[in-house]
Amino acid sequence: MALLKTKPPEKSLAERIAEFRSELDAWIDAKAAELKEDTPGVPVGVLRNLLTARAGACQCQAVQDMLEGK
Repeated sequence: MALLKTKPPEKSLAERIAEFRSELDAWIDAKAAELKEDTPGVPVGVLRNLLTARAGACQCQAVQDMLEGK
């Protein structure tokens, strides 16, 4: 006899978006830290803002643009 399997509850859209934004933030933070090594004296927060400002402060667009080399 087969055992009944219950699916774990699916995450809400809001929870999935929050997780994705956290992943984007981590990627942008790592990129800013990488740039910081080449630009001493410039605060990492400024570098982070410059990375996202190009895309109108949209994290998704900023990461996509950087990955596509724009």
